[in-house]
Amino acid sequence: MRKPSAEAGLAVLAAAGIAAALVLPRLGASPFASVLPLRAVELIGGLPLVYGIVRKALARELGSDLLAGIAIVASAAMGQDLVAAILVLMLSGGSALEEFASRRASSVLDALARRMPQKAHRRAGGGLIDAPVSEVAVGDELVVLPHELCPVDGTVREGHGTMDESYLTGEPFHISKTPGSAVLSGAINGDSALLIVALRKAADSRYAGIMRVMEDVEARRPDLRRLGDQLAAWYAPLALAVAGGAWLATGDSARFLSVLVVATPCPLLIAIPVAVIGAISLAAARGIIVKNPAALERITRCRTVILDKTGTLTYGRPTLTDAVPAPGTDPREALRLAASLERYSRHPLAEAVVAAAELAGLAPPAASEVSEEPGRGLAGRVEGRRVRITGRKALDAAGRAALPEAASGLECVVVIDDVPAAVLRFHDAPRAESASFLGHLSPHHRVTKVMLVSGDRESEVRYLAEEVGITEIAAGQSPEQKVAIVDAETRKAQTLFVGDGINDAPALAAATVGVAIGPNSDIASEAADAVILTASLTKLDELIHIGARMRSIALQSAVGGMALSAVGMALAAAGRLAPIDGAIAQEVIDLLAILNAVRVALPPRDLTDFKAPADGDRRA
Repeated sequence: MRKPSAEAGLAVLAAAGIAAALVLPRLGASPFASVLPLRAVELIGGLPLVYGIVRKALARELGSDLLAGIAIVASAAMGQDLVAAILVLMLSGGSALEEFASRRASSVLDALARRMPQKAHRRAGGGLIDAPVSEVAVGDELVVLPHELCPVDGTVREGHGTMDESYLTGEPFHISKTPGSAVLSGAINGDSALLIVALRKAADSRYAGIMRVMEDVEARRPDLRRLGDQLAAWYAPLALAVAGGAWLATGDSARFLSVLVVATPCPLLIAIPVAVIGAISLAAARGIIVKNPAALERITRCRTVILDKTGTLTYGRPTLTDAVPAPGTDPREALRLAASLERYSRHPLAEAVVAAAELAGLAPPAASEVSEEPGRGLAGRVEGRRVRITGRKALDAAGRAALPEAASGLECVVVIDDVPAAVLRFHDAPRAESASFLGHLSPHHRVTKVMLVSGDRESEVRYLAEEVGITEIAAGQSPEQKVAIVDAETRKAQTLFVGDGINDAPALAAATVGVAIGPNSDIASEAADAVILTASLTKLDELIHIGARMRSIALQSAVGGMALSAVGMALAAAGRLAPIDGAIAQEVIDLLAILNAVRVALPPRDLTDFKAPADGDRRA
């Protein structure tokens, strides 16, 4: 359970002091005793608040709390203790609400450190010794057990298997590993143990490099001005001018205080945090976790959208997109026989072949004599025919000449009775809604630029860009390069970055707004301003609409409240409102503003105007 914040404690103190000051006279207490609780509120609660405001003012950070601070000092100086206590309550209460809305679950760097491999199984003297990763030296032989994180960058010396590197590189598939294959620190090993040779120390690994980039981004991320502070930038000078003018014109200092009290921008201090909390609650009910409330204010102003590929615009798994036959071969027959063998394989592409056959309505027969040799592919006998699934390089020159030319993406060759029959081509298929969502961004959210930035190979990135209609791409990008792109674009316009992997974490933190999509990476989730729990672009559209709706209602509460305060300022300047009357009038204005702000949490009938298409049939 979290400890209450200092601001929440001050708000409780102020409320208790005001209540005591109102009750004590009814119990027969002397005027001196009755005012003591209020003086305690001014001393214990008001001084820290005013000190914080002064520090911000000296740093040229003039926010929505400036007027309240001046009013607290003026009230105390003029003996208006109840007014000062009410102002402390409003200011500390608003700050407590703001802190509640802004509280983060945990830090990004802590999450990165928790996932960092901590130990390695080092081979020594015919056995294995568990050693801290920091003690691994270049050239050490290490065993990576099934489903473990790879401890350091290295190469495979013995064993055959696969590793999931998608969170680190953007490559969406489980990558086959054979002797000589490179492995990356932080990759997730598959079902087979591998013996690797360390090429770098842990401190020099790919994963450690991502941590360093993340630390750099966190250290230089700028603080953007919040909505309340933007409004206060013109409202505070106006209120001070009116208050000072009333004092100079009449010589009555009480009018100065009355104007300041009724002008205190509590709709900014309280109504806006209430609207933010309502928006966070509405988003959570729809499977969107908002970690940085400021993102709700900024997301509607993002004009450049930068998207990762794998798991964001795609499903993050291989899909059979084409079965290209050799002359005289039926592609459906080649797919049917291939699926018969692939049912017995654990290769990353096997599931895609079987799924494509089922989607095409084919019924793969039983296979016999099935064998799978590393580097040779899958072989067996189906309905009396010899079937082999292998790579293009395993064929002789005549066999390669009989096949269509190689294209982008992954592929394998189906050989029937020693004759090449077809090439099966695989891509990380785009989500059904990707193209329509990207087309929706410009007319509905005023997005002027969409970029696809990925760590994947250029052929795969270009294929996806053509499928979904993106013209500007950057492929093969490291985390450092992604941050550089985000920084460059953010200097031109506010940016929204959407990704899902560890390699996206620095870019998510560097963008104006970072959104992690899907449950794949706790690191990306920690770095992002908001997390969409289901991999759905429709939910991203909902988040943008929630931000727009919150901003609209918050502005209604703030501007409407300040307009009513302006009326009160005029009355106070004319001597029609005493300081305590101004404080009461301001409370009424606050109540109206808060009631309006609460509407944010009430779900509208239609939150999004984007209608995602259903998954269509995949080509096979």
